[in-house]
Amino acid sequence: MWQELAEASFAVVGHVTPDGRPRSSGVIYMVAGRRLYVVVATDSWKARHIELSGQVAVTVPVRRGGLILLLAPIPPATVSFYGRAVVHPAGSLEDGELGRKPARMLPSERRASCRIIEIEPEGWFVTYGIGVSLMRMRVPDPARARVPVA
Repeated sequence: MWQELAEASFAVVGHVTPDGRPRSSGVIYMVAGRRLYVVVATDSWKARHIELSGQVAVTVPVRRGGLILLLAPIPPATVSFYGRAVVHPAGSLEDGELGRKPARMLPSERRASCRIIEIEPEGWFVTYGIGVSLMRMRVPDPARARVPVA
């Protein structure tokens, strides 16, 4: 699963507002080690809300190709999981706290004005369409799987 996550760069992150309302946002991420890193504005809802709860749900759509997608209604492959999230303070990319790899997500002039959300998956990866043919993705049971995060 980590290879699939590393090859993708877009995810939908779900979180809960302080008054208990669900929210989700599309984000660009990168994988370093066994964590996902997301760059957000310092005053964003994501930064404020996720910092309070420390919990997120993530779904990563995985691109599959081929001409058959034009002919048959096949849903996208996905990897979903829940995890713990830490919202690092603005400037954490500048001081090297998170290492060099996440720092490459932004130009140096913007690093001091962004916050980094570090997401550590927990439990299980719940997948759809990973490791099966496009035609088998049309049948839900063989297309679904659960894989331990560890």
